[in-house]
Amino acid sequence: MLRLSELLLAEGDNFSTFEDLKKSIHRTAIETGELHFQVDIEPPAYSDRPSDWHDQLNLTFESAR
Repeated sequence: MLRLSELLLAEGDNFSTFEDLKKSIHRTAIETGELHFQVDIEPPAYSDRPSDWHDQLNLTFESAR
């Protein structure tokens, strides 16, 4: 299972935008072959973070499968 908290701990310093986070989720999902994604924490308040951020992160993960 890919957890948002673990991804942010491992790579969070590399993200400056919400789009960076989405790209990392997509790439990690492909590389690891994870079948499940858990949004267990709220991501940082990036300037480009949309109000539907939760849905967008889930859709990003699903598009990689």
